Amino acid sequence: MLEERVIRAVIVDDEELARQLLREQLRDAGGVEVIAECANGFEAVKAITEVKPDVLFLDIQMPKVSGIEVLEALRGDPLTRTIPVVMLTAEAGRENVLRIAKMGVRDYLVKPFKEEQLIEKVSRVVTLVKK
Repeated sequence: MLEERVIRAVIVDDEELARQLLREQLRDAGGVEVIAECANGFEAVKAITEVKPDVLFLDIQMPKVSGIEVLEALRGDPLTRTIPVVMLTAEAGRENVLRIAKMGVRDYLVKPFKEEQLIEKVSRVVTLVKK
């Protein structure tokens, strides 16, 4: 019998409340452990390189280093380029979605999102991670 494993996640968002809500929703969904939280892109690249999560929840709009810049740095590193990413965005414009899709983002959530939406996205990414 195959053993279920806990999916290790990192959350990157400059808003503390957003990180807290996401952490709580992931906990409630089950099967996902938040192993690191970062408030900015500088922290994110360092933490992700160190802990190598199974999935990354990454806010697009952050001061100084945007989520797009973090994603570019991760995709340029052989050790982090394959980490599945779910982008968190306040805008769902077609151009924005196409841009992150071209960068290999697995999925995205538009803020504010409902817990059911998060669970659906996590389920898709968890399935992809476990293969």
